[in-house]
Amino acid sequence: MMTYGYKKELSEGSLKPPIFLTSSFAFKSAEEGKNFFQLAYGLRNKEDDEELGLIYSRINNPNLEILEDRLSLWDTAQGSAAFESGMSAISTIMLEYLKPGDMILYTNPTYGGTDHFVKNYLPSIGVKAIPVYSYETMEDIESKVAEHGCQEDLKLIFIETPTNPTNDLHDIRQFCKLRDSLNRAFDINAKVVVDNTFMGPVWSKPLELGADMTVYSATKYIGGHSDLIAGVVMAKEKSDLVRVKTLRSFLGNMVSPHTAWMLLRSLETLKIRMDRQQDSAMKIANYLDGHEKVERVSYLGTLQKGTPQYEIYKSQYSGPGAMISFWVKGNEAEAFRFLNNLKLCSLAVSLGSTETLVQHPSTMTHAALDADFKIQMNITDSLVRMSVGVEHPDDLIADIERAFTFV
Repeated sequence: MMTYGYKKELSEGSLKPPIFLTSSFAFKSAEEGKNFFQLAYGLRNKEDDEELGLIYSRINNPNLEILEDRLSLWDTAQGSAAFESGMSAISTIMLEYLKPGDMILYTNPTYGGTDHFVKNYLPSIGVKAIPVYSYETMEDIESKVAEHGCQEDLKLIFIETPTNPTNDLHDIRQFCKLRDSLNRAFDINAKVVVDNTFMGPVWSKPLELGADMTVYSATKYIGGHSDLIAGVVMAKEKSDLVRVKTLRSFLGNMVSPHTAWMLLRSLETLKIRMDRQQDSAMKIANYLDGHEKVERVSYLGTLQKGTPQYEIYKSQYSGPGAMISFWVKGNEAEAFRFLNNLKLCSLAVSLGSTETLVQHPSTMTHAALDADFKIQMNITDSLVRMSVGVEHPDDLIADIERAFTFV
């Protein structure tokens, strides 16, 4: 991955790709410009071994192309598309595949931004949304879809797993079977999209499990240093990638050359960072599990064997990850006292960074959710979400233990 997609001889022998801070690229001839634009706008098919020439940085840029080539290697993807944020990646997919009268099936709970877009924006353009939950069986979900009586309108199944912020799991393979069944029965072409942000491209490979596309907030593990905002879509089929990239070109929400260059830097340490974060998270979760001031821990590595959630975890992931959710005994006051007395852990939203981040989902990332819905999803006043960084786990545990003395 570290050497893929970059030819040093085209950049004065530079060991690393330079940052191409340019809006436009000069053509060698008018004929070349014509050929490039015909290909870019789909006016002709690409010839064997032909690559899209550089035109304009809203359409393509060397940093963007190298990044997307390297990202594609992390899953069985035909290609990837980089965006200026995770929400721009998610909203672009939904706007491309959903039209007035269409229907989306989506898992709950989900990231606050996704939840708002699905519940508030999509209905404004006439898109119907059906929520599903981790405690529902696939038979329950099939019945729910059938009850709406418009299976032929289903165009998108959007799965966030593990869920943000409670770490509940959804079975990707089972949703793909549902997609295939409905596609055959109603002659439709519904797509399965998985938000894989919590597991990064290391601990889970949704495309290998049958998903059509995977979406990431690249701000998180892929960027990994709390210094950029970006999003990524990976696609199993080139036709889906073309659709996503075409709309991206006209929305103008592709990642900038500088951010693409920073992501290229981050990719080189991605697995090293994530392995360290996971190792530390396992130690911290085991410490929290059974702690006298912790009501419950939700972490993939502490799931009880034999339970449905454990079976999904073992079949779907190569590791438990570095996201821990736990409920402090008490309510908001106790959770706030714990959070306010952490010193090494940073009180901040986001996740997947080198520093350990903790936050209070009910009043922060998921503050806009309906109060009753938050209770239904167990996003209570005592819930704390922790993204474990690369600090020494003993130091983190000492910091957590000290903060608990104030609870």
